[in-house]
Amino acid sequence: MPTSQSAIFRLGLRAHEHLEFDLRPQATADAIRAACATLANGLGVQALVVGFSDRLWRLLAPGDQVPAHLAALAPIRGSAGLMPVHQHDLWLWLQDSGPDLNLDGARRAIATLEPVLQLVEDTQGYVYRDGRDLTGFVDGTENPAPDEAAAVAIVADGPGVGGSFALVQRWRHDLRHFEVLPVVEQERTFGRTKPDSMELPDLPANSHVARVVVKTADGELKIWRRSVPWGNATANGLQFVAFSADPQRFVRMLERMFGASPDHAQDRLLDFSRPETGALYFVPSTEALALLAT
Repeated sequence: MPTSQSAIFRLGLRAHEHLEFDLRPQATADAIRAACATLANGLGVQALVVGFSDRLWRLLAPGDQVPAHLAALAPIRGSAGLMPVHQHDLWLWLQDSGPDLNLDGARRAIATLEPVLQLVEDTQGYVYRDGRDLTGFVDGTENPAPDEAAAVAIVADGPGVGGSFALVQRWRHDLRHFEVLPVVEQERTFGRTKPDSMELPDLPANSHVARVVVKTADGELKIWRRSVPWGNATANGLQFVAFSADPQRFVRMLERMFGASPDHAQDRLLDFSRPETGALYFVPSTEALALLAT
């Protein structure tokens, strides 16, 4: 079976940088493939994930590597308003022990891709304390165990086998608004206790946990989350990154958050944080990526 990009599951690196590019109108498929040869070498960082939009992957890849559900992220409108979408063509996620190392890799990527792809988003993130969001709550508690993550995140068979779908969103927090709440209300917003991330026994229906934990007749819809905070003291939030073998899981969760599901309930977290970017990418197997580069 083809091998997934290992950096999807690489834990422990505290510095992160996310680059998103748009395809230049004059770029040819051959020129893009030549530029991708550099990406296959890892850019000199400890971990690198490479993801493609549906239109770019269809342009570059053979038909047996195009998954059936490959499509751009669609906007969602519900009782909480409109979820923004800014679908770009190439996403690079650099991970290393420090931001200086990611910076060197990012500059190499930008210089190499400049003739065919224009940089439009550059977001630097970091691990905060013991893996918490800037709100103070533990992030990723609902993740599957690491030894079960591949079964959740990786396409098991058919076109695109060994690849994964990635949802990438930059959320901006309103921490001043959130932090004036008593801790008990903060916990009811998330649906978990703040010190130890235990699910509340009387889970509010509009809490974040209640909205994103989706249960069906076949069981809970799981995704593999790899989010980190971004920003400084005056502007900050969460760079949300999640992987799934089926992109429809993301759609179900986002519809429930934004009040576009049948009950029209919305996630209370949206009172304190909102996405300002959003895109869906296909992250091909290492073999498919290497073949593309050659």
